[in-house]
Amino acid sequence: MFGFKNKKTPKEVLIASPLIGKVLAIEEVDDDAFSSKALGEGIAIIPSEGKIMAPFDGTLAHIMEKSKHALLLEDESGIQILIHVGINTVSLKGNGFASHVASGEKVKKGQLLLEFDIEQIQKAGCSVITPIVIPNGQDSIKNVEILQNPGEDSRLERDLIRVLV
Repeated sequence: MFGFKNKKTPKEVLIASPLIGKVLAIEEVDDDAFSSKALGEGIAIIPSEGKIMAPFDGTLAHIMEKSKHALLLEDESGIQILIHVGINTVSLKGNGFASHVASGEKVKKGQLLLEFDIEQIQKAGCSVITPIVIPNGQDSIKNVEILQNPGEDSRLERDLIRVLV
């Protein structure tokens, strides 16, 4: 009637930290795919405990079945995140990893998704640094904001990333 356009208000998706440890800038990860942000924007955590928890209510879209080192989660609005436990850990072929959910399962924030043996992974010569990335190619994403600073302690109850869609 007055010529006002109905502007859609951006939706905020908050992603809690999926594990406990020290926050590390994604640019500091010793893997160009992550540090160059070729896979997407994100942050990394040096874990102090070998547990990955669901950072929001959603679906486990995919887990690397044989190696169990990487999870792709999708929140209820369709935003996906990649949690990649360690660097070069695919070479371990699942040794030191125990998955508690399967691809396609619904998950609740705080639910245990994956356990991993930090000592076993390190003894195999792999890093346990865990990138958490908002993969590129998600057209609905308008902005990704990292909420925790490098060097801070990551806590499960604290939000790690804010995504505007």
